[in-house]
Amino acid sequence: MKRVLAVAAIVAAGVFLPDVAQAQAQKSSAPVGRQASITGTVVDVSCKFGQGLSGADHRMCAEVCSDRGIPLAILGDDGKLYVPTSAAMPGDAQNSRLRPFAEQQVRVSGRVFAAGGANAIQIASIERGR
Repeated sequence: MKRVLAVAAIVAAGVFLPDVAQAQAQKSSAPVGRQASITGTVVDVSCKFGQGLSGADHRMCAEVCSDRGIPLAILGDDGKLYVPTSAAMPGDAQNSRLRPFAEQQVRVSGRVFAAGGANAIQIASIERGR
């Protein structure tokens, strides 16, 4: 009887586990992106979109907000907002990489993703704009 139950369990696992594994793979598959370079301005998301503050006069405020965890992002010359993410660990904050460029023009290269109306970039390199 134990042998019959063991065989039934193995058969059931063989039938259901591939479906579970496939469903899990679909949930956790990384989005497909493309390598690109984005030119734009590093902005303090809260002040830029919540209060309309930006520019050189706002730089110190953007740095303070960044230190307090308010996200910095790149407002591209194409009019799109690019949220920085990490390829190594999706939750790794990127503010420390963008802070030296707050409210300044930059050229950022990396893998760009678009999903749900938003844009993200896994930053490979950042350089001050010209």
